[in-house]
Amino acid sequence: MSLLDNAKTLRRNLTDAEQKLWYHLRAHRFMGRKFKRQKPIGRYVVDFICLEEKLIIELDGGQHAESMVYDHERDSWLRSQGFTVLRFWNNELMNETEGVLEQIRLALTGEAISAETLSPNPSPTSVRGEEV
Repeated sequence: MSLLDNAKTLRRNLTDAEQKLWYHLRAHRFMGRKFKRQKPIGRYVVDFICLEEKLIIELDGGQHAESMVYDHERDSWLRSQGFTVLRFWNNELMNETEGVLEQIRLALTGEAISAETLSPNPSPTSVRGEEV
């Protein structure tokens, strides 16, 4: 499957957390910025991106607990291209939406942010964002 086909498949199969975040980000609703979802960048597909601000937002489910090395290498490459990468667990978005949105707002305004890297502990939720 090509990278573009993979991105299209991901767009059609958003997790509950991705749908919730997309609700806030789409159509210039979040601070007037334009975000795209499941966008190919280099050899990767990123969850959400604001090209204007070079900000990438990743939402991870439990499957990423086993992929931390891959995620670190991927994020390092994206950062080397000038992007800021924010990572949140699905349950963080589902349970602490306002806090996640505040972290995104801080990143967009250039203020200090605390969610620059993948959460160090495995997510207590499944891939779809439900409690396990």
